[in-house]
Amino acid sequence: MDNRKRNLLKTYFRWPFYLGGLLILMTVWAFILDTRTGLFALGFTLIYFAATVINYFLSRRSILRKLVDFGAAYAQVQNQLLRQIDIPFAMITDNGEIIWSNPAFSSRFELKQGRETLLSTVFPILEHADFKNSTVFHVSYEDRSYALSTAPLNMENLPELSELGDSTGAHLYNLYLIDETDLLSFRRSLEEERNVMALIYLDNYEEVMENVEYVRRSLLAALIERKLNRYVSTVKGLIRKLEKDRYLVVLKQKALWELQEANFSLLEEIKTVNIGNDMPVSISMGIGLGGENIEKNYEYARAAIDMALGRGGDQAVIKNGAEIHYYGGNVKQAERNTRVKARIKAQALRELVESRDQVMIMGHPISDLDCIGAAMGIYRAAAFSGKRAYIVTGDVSNSVKPLMESILKSGEYGEELFIDDSRARELITQDTLLVVVDTNRPSYTVCPDLLKRTSGIVVMDHHRQGRETVENAVLSYVEPYASSASEMVAEMIQYYDENLKLRHSEADAIYAGIVMDTNNFEDKAGVRTFEAAAYLRRNGADVTRVRKLFRDTMDDYRLRAETVHRAELFDNDYLISICPSDKPNRNQTVVAAQAANEMLEVQGVKASFVLTEFDGKIYISARSIDEVNVQVLMEKMGGGGHASIAGAQLTGVTMEEALEQLKLVIKGKSARQGGN
Repeated sequence: MDNRKRNLLKTYFRWPFYLGGLLILMTVWAFILDTRTGLFALGFTLIYFAATVINYFLSRRSILRKLVDFGAAYAQVQNQLLRQIDIPFAMITDNGEIIWSNPAFSSRFELKQGRETLLSTVFPILEHADFKNSTVFHVSYEDRSYALSTAPLNMENLPELSELGDSTGAHLYNLYLIDETDLLSFRRSLEEERNVMALIYLDNYEEVMENVEYVRRSLLAALIERKLNRYVSTVKGLIRKLEKDRYLVVLKQKALWELQEANFSLLEEIKTVNIGNDMPVSISMGIGLGGENIEKNYEYARAAIDMALGRGGDQAVIKNGAEIHYYGGNVKQAERNTRVKARIKAQALRELVESRDQVMIMGHPISDLDCIGAAMGIYRAAAFSGKRAYIVTGDVSNSVKPLMESILKSGEYGEELFIDDSRARELITQDTLLVVVDTNRPSYTVCPDLLKRTSGIVVMDHHRQGRETVENAVLSYVEPYASSASEMVAEMIQYYDENLKLRHSEADAIYAGIVMDTNNFEDKAGVRTFEAAAYLRRNGADVTRVRKLFRDTMDDYRLRAETVHRAELFDNDYLISICPSDKPNRNQTVVAAQAANEMLEVQGVKASFVLTEFDGKIYISARSIDEVNVQVLMEKMGGGGHASIAGAQLTGVTMEEALEQLKLVIKGKSARQGGN
């Protein structure tokens, strides 16, 4: 019996004496008031004390004997319950050694009494477990799952075990296991039955139909619909046609797991539908789940399909609450010849410009020619509408400086055409239209703070969208099919107003942006690219002036040559090099990209990668021709881009660590075209 229980029992026995003391005080008070009353109270008090003393000495031993008998019986009941209870119970040391276990534990896990056994031999996952705090571990044995709970044993109440702990330096813990197999099974069944909403869009329905004879178009549409119906019916889903190229699908979550395991084979199967069409059919899938109701899952599906289309289509995007997962998107995007979207966006942009007081154009850090070219195009549109416009720039590459200097020297734009982020914060208001060009990631803008200071944001970019997007944009024009942001702006200007004319310096800037991002019309240059270039030539773009913008300094030329010289072949198909950063060069990220382009000229190389360190970050430039989707590879490293031109930025890592990460991504890649 511990001290606390002994003190409680002593207090119980002493209570009559405490009450007797109170009676004595009352008797004294009675004598003060009246002698006769005092004598009566004294007599009662004496009788009470006599009865109390007799009862104390006569019943004390009997009470103690009964308490001892009860304690012994209670201990036996506890011991019997502990041994007979069907819940596995054991005592272990801090190193996981089982020093005692009840029969339920021993029999269930086949332990032999008297033999030292480590808990990790029963549950290998607990080999390095820490039992110092009360913890719950989820373990499995054979085909059953358990929740294993542990708690430190209070040795102060157990002097024998306390001495054991003092002599061995060990601590003791008790543990018990609750079989949660059925609970997990019911929980999984509940998850499997949850509804999932999905949207399927045909990416290039109009383009495919235009390439098929008129009499075969209905047959092609029927074959596509049959393929979709069969695919959904195999997982017992429901599909309904919303429009000629859009479908709504309702699935169970179990069916979604099956589709995920097959990497959404429909993305490739749909391309086999062919009745003479030169262009293969491609689809995008947006899937929503994890919402509190079907309506919320549908909203997630809408957001997912927008993201899939914004990334170029031919892929499935799953939005599970805040989590987003991508599948597919490994083939080169087909160019769209229609300009309807560009015309609609141009009209919407004009309405927004004319409804605002001023316009600010912002691109990405270390602005390149495509960024500045697109900004100059938007500037001309704003000026045509009579609005004051500014271009927010930070650091710029060396190739951009001559262009910016020539623009400012012309004297046609004023001193505050190009402003820095601090000046932009001073000028921006809630009524400013902020146009973001050549990027759609908030963190990859010159000044992300500006996005929070205005209610009017426009996004124009040609890179595929990722998980990070500009929120609350009143107009978003993300076109991964375009070669460059400058091409998109050149198209929109033509529909902004028929009387809008570009100045020669503006046409040069936009043309230079197209030339840079297409590698002199060698990468991603389609029909619309050349049409945009022709429009710019008609507006005064000069090929000779633009060519001079791309000439390198001798330092840049030598740096690029050294980078190419350092290139090493990796895994037989990839060239990897490191651009030296020991000599300060504000243009080394551009030099790295140029070196990556040159390395593709080596026969047999499927992709090239150049790493360089600049301003505390590791920049990676990735290039390919057609066999490898470098955009998917760079996304795994937190970057993005296009199938043939992509990049990433790493922080908090050394060059050696970045190089190792890149090699691991290449080794474990799933980016070859035509497969995952």
